[in-house]
Amino acid sequence: MSKIASAFANGKAFIPFITCGDPDLETTAACVREMVRNGADLIELGIPFSDPTAEGPVIQGANLRALSGGVTTDRIFSMVRDLREDISIPMVFMTYANVVFSYGSERFLSSCAQVGIDGLILPDLPFEEKEEFLPICRKYGVDLISLIAPTSAGRIARIAREAEGFIYLVSSLGVTGMRSEITTDLASIVKVIRENTDVPCAIGFGISTPEQARTMAGYADGAIVGSAIIRLIAQYRRQAPAKVGEFVKSLKDAL
Repeated sequence: MSKIASAFANGKAFIPFITCGDPDLETTAACVREMVRNGADLIELGIPFSDPTAEGPVIQGANLRALSGGVTTDRIFSMVRDLREDISIPMVFMTYANVVFSYGSERFLSSCAQVGIDGLILPDLPFEEKEEFLPICRKYGVDLISLIAPTSAGRIARIAREAEGFIYLVSSLGVTGMRSEITTDLASIVKVIRENTDVPCAIGFGISTPEQARTMAGYADGAIVGSAIIRLIAQYRRQAPAKVGEFVKSLKDAL
């Protein structure tokens, strides 16, 4: 069984996202520890990229700040290795195919295995092209996590049948970011997913309040929150970890 499944074993999973290196890796690591302390079930770590096409302005800004600060993929691997000394919950990377290609796919996935990364999310990788990475992911025991969007339509069943780790269900069309309301018919999408797989499903994109998290987790097995956390970090910078911990507790409690 995938280690990621353990995040969903005790009720609804709360999955926070953080961009590594914004404002620096020390703050990132401190935020991760606070998130775990306050009930996070799985951590999504963003490796910054210069052209993050799936991201809205909040996470785009975090990517640019991290890159300007000199963060590198090697330094992020070192941070994860250090986090693994005291953190046991699943952790996954979210980045873009070009980051993996430029690092070297084999080298990237073997490094993931060495430091204890459990999964990989590549939002710009079309489902039909996943064979580009899937054999290497399987070789090193890293789940390649599938995304299902409202536009997936006739492909939902097939994506679900082939999914591993967990399914990232995109709540809305467009890029990441906080939304006042989410109007997608998520119930019908989740119904098709449930008919085709037992792999857990978590909903992300646009969730920014405890109420929204509770509603989304009502449809699925968990909720993913990113932009609202990144906004706190942008506001409080090196003083952010305690604020992030409080926010994560409010979201986890809502689930």
